[in-house]
Amino acid sequence: MITLAVSLLAPFLLGQANSAATAEAARLNACVEKIGKDPEDAYEDGIKWLYEGKSAPAQQCTAMALIALGQAGEGAARLETLANSKEGGSLEQREIYLAQAGNAWLVAGAPDAAVVTLANAIKLKPDDADLHKDRARAFLMMEKWPDAQSELDQAMKLSPGDGETYRLRAQAKLGAGRLDEAAGDIKQARKLLPHDVPTAVMRGRIVEARRKKGLPDDPAL
Repeated sequence: MITLAVSLLAPFLLGQANSAATAEAARLNACVEKIGKDPEDAYEDGIKWLYEGKSAPAQQCTAMALIALGQAGEGAARLETLANSKEGGSLEQREIYLAQAGNAWLVAGAPDAAVVTLANAIKLKPDDADLHKDRARAFLMMEKWPDAQSELDQAMKLSPGDGETYRLRAQAKLGAGRLDEAAGDIKQARKLLPHDVPTAVMRGRIVEARRKKGLPDDPAL
């Protein structure tokens, strides 16, 4: 899950295009670039920025730096607070903060918090397949297989043919003991993501589970 921390950076540049926010958007962009090179220095810059005024970009900068520094829980809490504050901005901006906070909770190993936060993000943007996938990841961490599949079914409707969704749904079905259905999903995932390592690993898990159950080999797997 640590790799998710890197993916949290880019969306924070959205919603900053109005003329009044141009300077702060540029400063936020610089902060994001610095996080990738020296997150501690970026965090110090963010603290100085906060002393100048508790703007939303300044709060984003410090939260993202904390996540990169391994304090994902604290970063997630700050992003969630920002989403619910008067500085949170438009509904689109608030959804972004909540979505990224939810992912940060996953990085922090707090799937229960991620479920709640991502549910609030989905309320603001119900047709976002990625939000449903992220919430499914939280349910998978909690081994709540039916809830995970429900989110993944919705993600599939919103974004058909997504290989990652098939892989995650295969994991949910494997956890629920529905091995034939899991095999069907992982076959689709392999077609769409033929060189994906997590997909290959999930295939191996399904093959082994079928072997332990005494099920016949499936050449298509």
